Amino acid sequence: MVAIGVDTGGTFTDFIFKEGDRWDVLKIPSTPSDPAEAVLAGLRHIAAHKPKQIVHGSTVATNAMLERKGAKTALITNRGFEDVVEIGRQNRSRLYDLAYRREPQIVPDNFRFGVGGRILFSGEVLEELDLQDVQKVVGEVTENKIESVAVCLLFSYVNPAHEKKIKALLRDLNVHVSLSHEILSEFREYERTSTTIINAYVSPKVSSYIANLTESLQPTDTLRIMQSNGGSISAATTMTESVRTILSGPAGGVVGALEIGRLAGRTTLITFDMGGTSTDVSLINNGLSLALESSIAGYPVKVPMIDIHTVGAGGGSMASIDIGGSLKVGPESAGAEPGPICYGKGTDITVTDANLYLGRLVPKYFLGGQLKLREDLLDRYFGKMSARAGLSKVELAEGILSVANAAMERAIRLVSVERGYDPREFTLFSFGGAGGMHAAFLAGCMDIPRVLVPRNPGILSAMGMLMADVIKDYSLTIMVNHCDADADVDSLQKLFQPLEHRAGEELAEEGIEPRGMLVEKYLDVRYQGQSYEIIVPFDRNYIESFHQFHEQKYGYKSPTKALEIVNLRLRARGVPGRPKISRSDSFVSEINPQAKLGERKVVFDYEPIRTSIIDREKLSYGNRISGPALIVEYSSTTVVPPFAEVLVDAYGNLVMEVG
Repeated sequence: MVAIGVDTGGTFTDFIFKEGDRWDVLKIPSTPSDPAEAVLAGLRHIAAHKPKQIVHGSTVATNAMLERKGAKTALITNRGFEDVVEIGRQNRSRLYDLAYRREPQIVPDNFRFGVGGRILFSGEVLEELDLQDVQKVVGEVTENKIESVAVCLLFSYVNPAHEKKIKALLRDLNVHVSLSHEILSEFREYERTSTTIINAYVSPKVSSYIANLTESLQPTDTLRIMQSNGGSISAATTMTESVRTILSGPAGGVVGALEIGRLAGRTTLITFDMGGTSTDVSLINNGLSLALESSIAGYPVKVPMIDIHTVGAGGGSMASIDIGGSLKVGPESAGAEPGPICYGKGTDITVTDANLYLGRLVPKYFLGGQLKLREDLLDRYFGKMSARAGLSKVELAEGILSVANAAMERAIRLVSVERGYDPREFTLFSFGGAGGMHAAFLAGCMDIPRVLVPRNPGILSAMGMLMADVIKDYSLTIMVNHCDADADVDSLQKLFQPLEHRAGEELAEEGIEPRGMLVEKYLDVRYQGQSYEIIVPFDRNYIESFHQFHEQKYGYKSPTKALEIVNLRLRARGVPGRPKISRSDSFVSEINPQAKLGERKVVFDYEPIRTSIIDREKLSYGNRISGPALIVEYSSTTVVPPFAEVLVDAYGNLVMEVG
């Protein structure tokens, strides 16, 4: 059996695979028109006729939202509530933008249908579902050739009977149906409706993609899909709950960083994942940071996701001169086609081109020499833009990197400083194909004392997918006062039982044995009168924990004030067999002479400096390298500036101390 992690990026599709004790990696250009082409080509190259255990991070759901290329979708809700999703909240993301216009809704008003029937907050049926109304909607769905239907009725999370009846009446139409009580069993009508609509919008496209992949696999192969919450689920579950894969790829990288960081004894990390089109950052403080409410393309998504902040700065981000004469980098990217100028087809200068122009990439060793970098093409394009900017060509290249670094620095500050964390107490965990070329400079700007670069950093997101648990998240709104009888620990334990039973059944369907199942319980708690909640672990000290978390987040607590328990949350984990990372016990201080590949001139602070080129594959535990140096490997290059020094740890990680 070959274990394979697959991550589809905007520029490259990454593979990491393990057969027996042997690890290997592969990067091939992505195929944006049909991402499955690159995935299947890589799988054929790795193990055409061998049984495969595949975990895949897919961007299909994300791209469907960003490009607005999902299914033709309709909404069925209670009569009078058709426009909840249009009205939304009073929050304004661009308060002072006088030209701001909201994006049009995914479901236009003529495809939003209201039906008679009403269930109360208690679950009692006030008015029976109007079946004639539903039949009329069935006719509209058929006539308008709707491909997917979102059903979101008031208080269906307490009593889903009406939603189930509607699904039964739609069964013969051959359309995808998303029920809100299955997707998000919580209150807050707008967020629940929006999340259900997004699931309906992306699921047909995701289902088609997965079906195409599955048809091309062997009967002995298994396919799992990475979720946004840091766990994986089966391909079958993904087809019905596709909204859970919105941040599928970036989540894999954070999971990989957490596991490798734990092995290296570092559990406070800021992850820095710089790929071809964007950079993703997240903060790990002894565990994954989860967000329960995010947005994609301006639409709320209320499912658990790893808290990841993304900026449009990657290796393929294009440089330009704006109308005011200032240098701008991104968010537009050259992508896989045509790619940077140095790939041979592009005509716009990118961050990768700037790194190559300054000597920080070595063409001979880029992707093991499989992709020839056209260094000879750069001078003409840098000459044109530098003349427009009034800079020398070297100043332009340094300026492009500085602008890109500034955007990434803002992202790191957002997940750290702006949330009360001191970056000086963390390690910058750098990965992605382009991360190693920028990490030391970002750490220096932010006084982060060290950078950790794992083995195969350009493939880490794929590696994280192989390390991920199977995770299923459940929630249920209960709305009880902590002074009520229902709020004591034993009573709350009983309220969790239906969620635990469902989790056990669904993990079994995912192929997890009972002995491999773990359950974590949480409560959403707030002071009475507040609008939003804080998640606290469920145990006998949950009240004290809430006061402590509230003080940490808001700077005060009110121990005498009444509390309200809003939601139950249950996270069920299945721990599959995962590949192990080997550790070296042999400390070697002297560097293998074969690791020294030569020297080249590299520009640092506008001056060319003779810089060592080091083969990472030939380094050993205990080796120490002083900057300046370029450490090259198949999936990435790590730039060690003159102000930094690298030590190789027992797991083969590069630990860079930044002076």
